[in-house]
Parts: sequence; C-alpha cells; structure tokens
Amino acid sequence: MSAPLDPTALDPTSITQHGTEVVLDVRDLAVDFVTEMGTVTGISGVNFQLRRGETIAIVGESGSGKTTTVNAVLGLLPANGSVRSGEIVFNGANIAGATEKVLRRIRGAHIGFVPQDPMSNLNPVMRIGDQLAEVLIAHGAATKRDVKAKVVELFEQAGLPDAASRARQYPHEFSGGMRQRALIAIGLACQPDVLIADEPTSALDVTVQRTILDRLSLMTRELGTAMILVTHDLGLAAERAETVIVMNKGKIVEQGPSQQILTNPQHEYTRRLVESAPSLASARMRPDADVLATERAMAASPVILSVRDLAKTFRVRNAATGRREEFHAVDGVSFDLHRGSTLAIVGESGSGKSTIARMALRLEEPTSGSIEFDGTNIAHLGGAKLKALRRRVQPIFQDPYSSLNPMSSIGEILEEPLKIYGLGSAASRREKALDLLELVTLDASVYDRFASELSGGQRQRIAIARSLALDPQLIICDEPVSALDVLVQAQILELMIRLQKELGLSYLFISHDLAVVRLIADEVVVMKAGQIVERGSIVGVFDDPQHEYTRTLLRSIPGVPVPEPLAQSLE
Repeated sequence: MSAPLDPTALDPTSITQHGTEVVLDVRDLAVDFVTEMGTVTGISGVNFQLRRGETIAIVGESGSGKTTTVNAVLGLLPANGSVRSGEIVFNGANIAGATEKVLRRIRGAHIGFVPQDPMSNLNPVMRIGDQLAEVLIAHGAATKRDVKAKVVELFEQAGLPDAASRARQYPHEFSGGMRQRALIAIGLACQPDVLIADEPTSALDVTVQRTILDRLSLMTRELGTAMILVTHDLGLAAERAETVIVMNKGKIVEQGPSQQILTNPQHEYTRRLVESAPSLASARMRPDADVLATERAMAASPVILSVRDLAKTFRVRNAATGRREEFHAVDGVSFDLHRGSTLAIVGESGSGKSTIARMALRLEEPTSGSIEFDGTNIAHLGGAKLKALRRRVQPIFQDPYSSLNPMSSIGEILEEPLKIYGLGSAASRREKALDLLELVTLDASVYDRFASELSGGQRQRIAIARSLALDPQLIICDEPVSALDVLVQAQILELMIRLQKELGLSYLFISHDLAVVRLIADEVVVMKAGQIVERGSIVGVFDDPQHEYTRTLLRSIPGVPVPEPLAQSLE
C-alpha cells in the first residue's frame, strides 16, 4: 500500500521533482454507492497506469463505469459514493483517502478537468474571462495584476478568436464549440500533470470536433500533460489515444494499444462495441444492392414534405460592435421528402439544419418561402389548423434526459397526447400506451415507472413511442441518437427502420453524424451557412461527393475506415 497523501506533496515544485514516468497509477480500485435498495458496487478491480505525456481512452456504454472511475480520481464522487478499496497513486502519493481540502488543491492545479456539457458547466451569469481568472487566482497561477493578460493568452492558445473581446462575453453568447474551447482553457490553465476530458466533443459536429481535439492535443503535447479521454466513440478513441481501456458493468474487460483493440478485439463485449460503431465502411441498415431500383421506387412515391425557397432571418447582437444585425440562418433552401423514405439534413453547427426542423414543426415562423405538407402550405398556419397539423407531424428530440417530464409516469407521458386531442376513454388510452410500449419493445411494467428509473436508451424508446401516439405520418428527428452510446444507438436506429417499414413513416433526420446518416437515410442534403451545397442519394453523395465542403465533413470523421471509392474521391 502506498502511504496516504502528505499535503506537502502538493507543492508544485515537489510534485515536479518527485514525479516519475508513471504520473497516475490506479490499483484495484473499487467504488460503492449507498442506495435505498442497499449498497451497490459501481466499479471494482480497476487497474491502469497513465504515463507522463500519454493519452489513454476509456470507452464503454452508459453505466459501464467510465465516469465513476474518473470521478474517483478527481475526488468528485456523489455524496452516496465512496472508494471501498484500492489506491489512486498520483505522482507517488495515494490520494484515494485524501481529504476534500487536499483534493481541492489537486483539482485544477495538478489534475485538470474538461466536462461533457459546456453550457451546464459554465456559470451563465458570469463572464467567461472572469471564470478563467477565478481558477488562475485560486491556484496561484496568476496575480490580480496580471490575470487579465493571462486570460487572453490562454484563450488565444485554446483557439478562441478575438480573445480579449470574447473574455468579456457570457456563455450564452458563445457557440458550443467556443464554450468547449473555453473549458479546455480552464482545464489546462494551471498546466496540470493530468487532464481528464469526459466526452468533450459528444455534442459537437465533426468539423468542430476535429478542431477541438486538435487544439486539445496540441496544448497537452506542448505542456507534457497526460490525458484521460472518456468517450463512447471508438473511432475517436482509436485516433486520439495510444491506449484504449474498455469497461463493462464496472470492470475493465480489455485494454491495450488502440489500433489493436479496434482491429483485433479479444473480448466479446469489445467485439460488440466495434461491430456496433457506425462508420462509412459499415454495412448499411438499408440494403444498397439495387440503388437504381431504390431511386425509381422513391421517384414513384408521392412527396409528403416539399420545401421551396425557405428562409429564416434573426436579429442578433454583434459581439464586437454591440449593434443588432440580421443573421440569415436559412437562406433559400428547397428539397422534397418522399412518403415512406428518410431524408437526412447534415452540416456543422450553425448550418441551419435545426432551424429547418423547427420550421417544419411550426415552432418557428419562416421569414419567407413555403413548406408544403401533403399538399398544404403550412408555413403560416395557426389555431385549429396548426393543432391538426401537429397530430400528423411529430418530433423526436436529441436529449432523452430532458425531453421527458420527470414528474409524470411513463404511462402519463404516453397518454398525454391522446388527452390533449380528446381521444378515447381512460381505459382505451391506457391500452394504447401499453401497445406503444410493446411497439418499441419495452415491457408493460415500464408503464408505472418514471423517466429517472430508465436508461438513456429506454428513455429514447419512450420518446419514440410518444411521437407515435397520434399515428403521425411524418417524424422530425433532431439528432435522435447523438446522446446515446454506440450499442444503444444501433438498437434505436434498427427500431426506427422497423417502425418505418411497419407503419409507413417518413423521417426528416437532422444529424451532424455522417456515419449514422449513411446507415439510415435514403437521401441527404448537405448544408453550410444556411444554404444547401449538395444533395442526392446516400450512395451518390457518400461515394462520390462533389462539393469540397462535403469532402471536408467526410474527412473529419474520427478514426473510421473509409470505403475505397470514397477514399479515392477524397484524395
């Protein structure tokens, strides 16, 4: 057993001097949680080493123990969690039993942290620069006299444009990518020995993701910082880490060199992860054996959604001048969605794809142009006609954790649309809810449970079931699987395809994940800066992209094998 941590070991000079090649050594770590049902083991027997300057990735599905492991290292376990046994040896000192006072001196100064959701991890009423300054002063990395200059320097290193002006802004004035860069600057502010990044890019599109990860790699390399990357994206793990650790049900089931894990997995669970991970080389969920026949069938089917010259303009404040200016979120967009098919809209953040989804749902009023659903222009519908439309057009939102009412039972959630439209009796609504649960392959016992008792995949199945309650014809899917791990993601996509075939559904599928789009869609529209730059069949666009922006998106997908025709077209 290592000696308990001596607080004097936290002096920055002494840490640098006595640091060995292995900066973090986790030995037989076990964490328990006390619940109403008794003591539950979160992780057990976790062993790994992190060497100075090395990057390791911890992968696994939701609930596998990834976040519990890094929270134990950070000393950020919830109140009902504790380290039952094992050691966390940081620079030669066991910090597993360290006091909160000691751990506060380690966090930020010696172990940095970049959390997953940048919006909920930044103070919304505090300027971004002040939040970074607070960290620098708290850990003695800057004085009040020089902290402003240090903040600008760190923001510039993190790749934030016009850093001095940005430091005076609030989180809501930043894009998702800019907020994540700010968190990277905060995590690396004190030049820590170790940086822990927990799903740092899961909500970002592929081009911003690559930019963020490149910046993170550059900064950690320059500082000699070791990094633990927590992710459910195997491609990202293989591309960015030297070593991959695979966790399942609280235990490490496999670890080794990243390329070896990806190309020759030994454990059955790792093989399932690899097989489920979407990539441009994956077998499509929709067969492409006869592309011409598929295109002919779509051409013969009627158009259910027709968008013509659609535009949406917002008035926004210019960060530099403070004046309000026009921002063209959607600019002259036209496309057709055929009944019973899936049209995907892809593009980076700010391209306008989600704005189109909101206008198709009539949550936003178009500035100009038309949106025809089943032959009727719905662009400016209101009152009873709008209510009637929403019975036939339903959404599936991105986040299964925030899109379900935590105060209602699952049965109440599924019956609510029926009540709003005055459909059926209490008994028939209950029967419909049970039928919907069966349709999305959930047990009837879920009816009386609450969303908080369900996994992410189960919650998204409930969201899908709710969208089907009124027997709609068109489903608007806004990033419906981006918050899910690869195993659950594959299950949800297979479910959506089965339901489409059985019920004749049409999908407008909004996504930043091109690998997922290739698996499920028939046609694709590529957007940039509010305009369509390319459109066509999935096979045509993905195998032979014509626009340089499309090729940039495809090249940005991390760590996935690329089919030969596409590889040649990207050269």
